[in-house]
Amino acid sequence: MDSSSSSNSCFSIGSTNPGAVVRLYSKELKKWDEFEDILEERRHVSDLKFAMKCYTPLVYKRIIPCKPSDIKSSVLSSEEVHYVIKQLSKESEQSEATLWEEACEILDEMSHNLHLGAIRFFAFALSKIFKQIFSKVCVNEEGIQKRAIQEHPVVLLPSHRSYMDFLLLSFILYNYDLPVPVIAAGMDFLGMKMIGGLLRMSGAFFLRRTFGGNKLYWAVFSEYVKTMLRNGYAPVEFFLEGTRSRSAKTLTPKLGLLNIVMEPFFKREVFDTYLVPISISYDKILEETLYVYELLGVPKPKESTTGLLKARRILSENFGNIHVYIGDPVSLRSLAAGRMSRSPYNLVPRYIPQKQSEDMHAFVAEVAHRMQLVQIQNLTLSPWALVVAVLLQNRPCMHLDALVEKASWLRDLARAFGGLLMWPDNEPAEDVVQASILLHANIVGLVKDQVVLRVDSRDSDMVNGLVFQHVTLLMCSTYRNQLLNIFVRPSLVALALQMTPGCRKEDIYECFRFLHDVFSDEFIFIPGNTVKDFEEGCYLLCKTETIQVTMRDILVTEKGDTVLEFLIGLFKPFVECYQIICKYLLKEQEDYFTEKQYFARIRAFTSQLLDQGASQCHDVLSSDVQKNALAALVRLGMVEKKKVNNDHIYNVNEPATTKLEEMLGGKTPVGKPATAKL
Repeated sequence: MDSSSSSNSCFSIGSTNPGAVVRLYSKELKKWDEFEDILEERRHVSDLKFAMKCYTPLVYKRIIPCKPSDIKSSVLSSEEVHYVIKQLSKESEQSEATLWEEACEILDEMSHNLHLGAIRFFAFALSKIFKQIFSKVCVNEEGIQKRAIQEHPVVLLPSHRSYMDFLLLSFILYNYDLPVPVIAAGMDFLGMKMIGGLLRMSGAFFLRRTFGGNKLYWAVFSEYVKTMLRNGYAPVEFFLEGTRSRSAKTLTPKLGLLNIVMEPFFKREVFDTYLVPISISYDKILEETLYVYELLGVPKPKESTTGLLKARRILSENFGNIHVYIGDPVSLRSLAAGRMSRSPYNLVPRYIPQKQSEDMHAFVAEVAHRMQLVQIQNLTLSPWALVVAVLLQNRPCMHLDALVEKASWLRDLARAFGGLLMWPDNEPAEDVVQASILLHANIVGLVKDQVVLRVDSRDSDMVNGLVFQHVTLLMCSTYRNQLLNIFVRPSLVALALQMTPGCRKEDIYECFRFLHDVFSDEFIFIPGNTVKDFEEGCYLLCKTETIQVTMRDILVTEKGDTVLEFLIGLFKPFVECYQIICKYLLKEQEDYFTEKQYFARIRAFTSQLLDQGASQCHDVLSSDVQKNALAALVRLGMVEKKKVNNDHIYNVNEPATTKLEEMLGGKTPVGKPATAKL
């Protein structure tokens, strides 16, 4: 539990009435910028003319443009790479010449070869593809104008939901005559014949998924990224999540690349660095079926040119709209002011690698989480996210009129909670809902005024070896999760109200803190920010007149039951998932098990529960939830994790796991003594 979460501190929210909460937690309502559909012009102008247009983007001020080969030469001549090679030569007894040769090979493998011809090729091809499969590609104009400022190095941090993210930003920036970025890409793409080379020429630089403690690789890679940043060669783009989110929830950030791009500022090699959070939202994800298969345990297919060619069948489908929200640039200098001193970097030469301090690690982690929260705040919600959230709480079917009424109610609630909702107000609500159903006709249908989830196949209950119902329901859950991104804090307060006997504010906060801690691997929370998260949840519920906060209590209003019931229903699947996983672990026969054994056995255990009708919680089949639950149980001390022979093994702490399962099920009240035992 974080030190900031002492029980006394939670009373900062609200003293006497809801108005006090609104004043104390004054969350400024955001005025959303107008979006521009960049495909509108593409539909009336030749794609070839667009691709071959005069493209002369502004470079950073006071910077002389350089070639990719100049960047490589600068890396190989850097003091840091020289120093690491000398140190490794002493430690490993390898000759410096051998290590130099290895460094050159590493650099050749990873480096990009940005070429305008490749950019023009992708501009032409993507324009054709986007017009074919998307209705609109919308970009906030003000974000583009702010992005045009070229004072200092820029780091682009997009959310990651699809392979389409990879070149989408390059297409947008080319459209607005802004410098296209160099993009961190996984080594998987490099094995794709022809495509790997084209991606390299479009600005992709490639990194291995794991470095395995390879000091030379880390030195060459980090120096390569820092050289591009220092020289102002191009904006640097990478995904904080590290990989695509299969569940539509934002993944816990990976800090390696963020550490690297921050270092030039702290070593006084650049005056400042701008971090630009970017939110990319899809009405319908291209890989939605593939993601569900992966969540159900089907191995991810290897990236290949053949696979890409097979995927061309998507060109006959409609995937709705894309919305790209480019957030305000965030100054690293401003973030560090009064928080982090740069003086420790002055104590040793810049080229000597330093072990990161605990304070610096905490700072980088906090910045990463803050950038992700901005991404979440700026993600757009399509009407389908609301429709499917309602359907999942009323499955397997619902009358269209009732669905429209409930979805309209949820639309107003989402807006009150600060969500950016792409719901056309100039159209009847029924038309909006029916358009969403039509777009997602593969998983939902309209039969005699009944909206029905397609949980049964006409031919068979199985599809590609998986239960058809499981595929449909997990696909629906991924879209529902988009809603949870903005509903998670009020949902946790609602759940704490349900689980807590009585209405004392202190007890409700303790339950909230317990839930917040248990589910911190599922959702993005800033470490040490539990009190503020509680305040935000309470503020939003007060704002919608769901609760009233007094000096001592939190009271549910007459009209609050409907909101709380929906919020609890929205979050309850995660509680049930963790309960089921605890029950499985308590039945585990082996004293020790590996992660691979855990996934295979929990999948068999949960499938059996669902087949027997003992549970209706299909979310527990998701490998994403299973992985996060195991991480949470290790963090909380319910499961012990240790390394044996280069593999991790796990052991269950039965008393602690039993206690957690009882607390999640409401059998044991969540109070300070119980929380302390955890």
